[in-house]
Amino acid sequence: MTDSTPMPADDAAPPEPGARVLSGMQPSADSLHLGNYLGALVNWVRIQQQYDAFFFIPDLHAITVPQPPEELRQRVRRTAAQYIAAGIDPERSTLFVQSHVPEHAQLAWVLICSTGMGEAARMTQFKDKAAKQGADHAGVGLFTYPMLQAADILLYQPHGVPVGEDQKQHVELSRDLAQRFNHRYGETFRIPQPMIPEGAARIYDLQNPGAKMSKSAESPSGLLNLLDSDKQLAKKIKSAVTDDGTEIRFDRENKPGVSNLLAIYAELAGRSTDQLQADYQGRMYGHLKVDLAELAVARLGPVRDRALQLLEDPAELDALLAKGAAKARTVASETLKDVYSKLGFLPAAAA
Repeated sequence: MTDSTPMPADDAAPPEPGARVLSGMQPSADSLHLGNYLGALVNWVRIQQQYDAFFFIPDLHAITVPQPPEELRQRVRRTAAQYIAAGIDPERSTLFVQSHVPEHAQLAWVLICSTGMGEAARMTQFKDKAAKQGADHAGVGLFTYPMLQAADILLYQPHGVPVGEDQKQHVELSRDLAQRFNHRYGETFRIPQPMIPEGAARIYDLQNPGAKMSKSAESPSGLLNLLDSDKQLAKKIKSAVTDDGTEIRFDRENKPGVSNLLAIYAELAGRSTDQLQADYQGRMYGHLKVDLAELAVARLGPVRDRALQLLEDPAELDALLAKGAAKARTVASETLKDVYSKLGFLPAAAA
């Protein structure tokens, strides 16, 4: 198994135990997938044992593309249920929904006004999505998305932000904007650092092992969803694309299909790919798939069952999220109050 202990980028010292960290995942699908689970949630569960962890569901980010209202509401609840089912403890961590804390949008406007057009246009996500949709069809929200993401971070004065390598650019923008504001108005924001898991496994699509597992996959057969039934999990793994030949070895370049299965197995089992190669020497791809299917059902089935159980009582789930939002606002409101004061905004008089 790869070591997923959070490590900072650029050789900075890791946050001290008890320091605040913050992260989140969009509610843009009916279920989180295995890449979300192994790439983020498993790490978050460990992090909450050591740090003052804030985990949120960024529903404001979700509306950069049109969302059916009732579908969005249900996806927020489903995402929260999966966070908890995977091991996020609302009593230990602060778990909340982004739109329940209006300070996110308020600070975002301040940061938008501090960001240059060229600076915003260079952000990878906007460039990639604008290229796919056509710049004329990309919404302004997509263009300003990174500044909202910076507000999400800076609002809570975190020491670290657990992210994947592909999100590092957003943390760097947050650092730039924080330093710029501090230089203009005096010390206001803590400068956060990205916490990128060292050697974290990258999980690929089961049908297209050259592409990262993603909710935007061309075929649903390539995704292992946390809410899939046991039968669905097993079927997807057993029909996963493999490679020419029969040798089971980890070779990402020449055997991407079987390497992906080995990487998934290693992460779920807590073993190394070298150990698995030795175990499967002289055996066939089918043996690997059958064993991996059994392991995936054993590991992911309880997470699914717990999430579905939580979703049976939406009022209780909403109450947990409301409690988390109230705690988040105690921090967020203090940051925004300081920002508004330094900008010169007239404070609202008591009624």
